[in-house]
Amino acid sequence: MSTLPVFRWHLAPDGYATRRQLRARDLRPGGQDVAAQLERPRRRGRPPLVAYLYRVDLAQPVRPMTAGRWQAHAAMMRARRTCPECHRDAGYVIPPTLGMCVTCAYPEEQRAAA
Repeated sequence: MSTLPVFRWHLAPDGYATRRQLRARDLRPGGQDVAAQLERPRRRGRPPLVAYLYRVDLAQPVRPMTAGRWQAHAAMMRARRTCPECHRDAGYVIPPTLGMCVTCAYPEEQRAAA
């Protein structure tokens, strides 16, 4: 197995990009292996932060959203907005820390406001 080239933060040569940078260009890695990595040093003996880089010339265009994918995405978002207590669409994504809509989580504060 060959080792990956390692570059310091902000010093990667042209032709390499992270997943986020590829996505900003409407590209995806497309099955290619990691080509290199960036390392950002940290203080106090902590291990460096690592970002994996992919070759831009081997990247492929992002697959377009189909009608089925849009439908699945809408169903997923609807499930994240539906309160498990009152079964209503809260109109926002329910915070996982509460596990229910704000109205169900704090009913006494909602009555005082009304």
